[in-house]
Amino acid sequence: MQAKNMMLGLLTSAVLGGGVAVGGYKLLETEPGTLAQTSVASDPQVRYTSAMRSTAYAAPEGLNFVAAAAAVTPAVVHVMTEYKADPQASAQSRAMQMDPFLRQFFGDQIPQMRRRGGDDDEESQGGQGSGSGVIIAANGYIVTNNHVIDKASKITVVMDDKRKFDAELVGADPNTDLAVLKVKADNLPFVKYGNSDETKVGQWVLAVGNPFNLNSTVTAGIISAKGRNIGILAAHNHDNMGIESYIQTDAVVNPGNSGGALVNTNGDLIGINSAISSHTGSFEGYAFAVPSSIVSKVVDDLLKYKVVQRALLGVHIQEVDARLASEKKLPTLNGVYVQGLNANSAAAAAGLKMGDIITDLNGVPVNTAAQLQEQVARYRPGDKIKVGYLRGNDKLLTTATLFNASNTTAVVKELPADAAVKYEGAKINPVASRLQNQLGIEGGAQITGIDKSNFRETGMGDGFIITRIDKNPVRKPADVQAYLDQAKDGSGALVEGVYPDGRKAYYPIGRE
Repeated sequence: MQAKNMMLGLLTSAVLGGGVAVGGYKLLETEPGTLAQTSVASDPQVRYTSAMRSTAYAAPEGLNFVAAAAAVTPAVVHVMTEYKADPQASAQSRAMQMDPFLRQFFGDQIPQMRRRGGDDDEESQGGQGSGSGVIIAANGYIVTNNHVIDKASKITVVMDDKRKFDAELVGADPNTDLAVLKVKADNLPFVKYGNSDETKVGQWVLAVGNPFNLNSTVTAGIISAKGRNIGILAAHNHDNMGIESYIQTDAVVNPGNSGGALVNTNGDLIGINSAISSHTGSFEGYAFAVPSSIVSKVVDDLLKYKVVQRALLGVHIQEVDARLASEKKLPTLNGVYVQGLNANSAAAAAGLKMGDIITDLNGVPVNTAAQLQEQVARYRPGDKIKVGYLRGNDKLLTTATLFNASNTTAVVKELPADAAVKYEGAKINPVASRLQNQLGIEGGAQITGIDKSNFRETGMGDGFIITRIDKNPVRKPADVQAYLDQAKDGSGALVEGVYPDGRKAYYPIGRE
């Protein structure tokens, strides 16, 4: 009897245990068909991401870059350039000619250039290069960096949708490292200008371009600083007229990004990416963009006048620091100190004097040379600005009428095609803008008809472009006549220049 009761108890326990197990399984069982959707017949352990639980994250307002990237990417183009081969130069000497932009990327280690598909912003050994550009108008106007297209014999633009166009150079400005291109197309996507003045340090930004020939690349970062002067244009432009007041960002920028867009989270253009500071040639955390306040003015000038209308205040300045304030017994550490003024300059006409401290322009504080340059660069000769300054302890305000480089308010015009002069039997012609850009020169004067002129004994060849006579830069044909007339006093002159194929040459005139 006891054995029978024991067996009955064990059977009851087993039934109850089985019921609990089945009930628990039913409670945990998924809906019919779910397992089939999340498994693969050939390997039941594999699960595709499309079948996994959604992990979508709703970014806080101001941190979602999807809309901005989608709006800007179609309007950022790949700029491909070709260059005429220079048989007189070695690969290394050609690379050195790219200084300082190449050095800004690579330091003193000149990289091996690629023959095809090179990712360098400048001329490569195989005569090709690449960079980026931003469409700013639906009818085909594109802004890029001057150093992206400098010296190029052919410029091709590749759209984000893979369409390809030949591009015409409208104009370039080495002093701001900007250039404007035009393609024959309509209804193109474009980026609208944003207000770079309203940007703040710490603000999120996107950099869009074609680094290393990787089309339509978007990176994100913040504005690290504003009003940066890194000295790159001063090293590249010998006339010391470069304007540097860069937006610094930590958004990843690499060679090939030059000329691309820096935009805010609304997709507005606030800068053109121009340079990086790197020891290796790749991004190390420091990238620099020309602010849209300068971009928009330069582009407008190039479209209207073919040349930038550069306004000048005409002061030599020094930034105020503790040492200067102590030495000069200055009442403040703010502003910029006036070391001197150009004769007949806008500043002199407005009553500024050496020793004054300029504190603001049109109410905008200026504490660095870059900030002062950026403010003045927004205007044209003839425009009036209010200059706030300190003289001793007195806070004063004056109105200055800005001048051009000739100390007038006249519009600077591109040399007309027929602005040639006859001199000593030869014809001295202006140099076409495109040829200037190919050779990396500003101005110059091209000589022809040498065989029947007094220049035939110098050794010059027809087509030689005179860029300098002694220490004087030659900007136009009339300069040649003026400087050589001065040399007729017996001292002679050294004529410096370049041939259209890039060969440089020097010819002494009137010297034994």
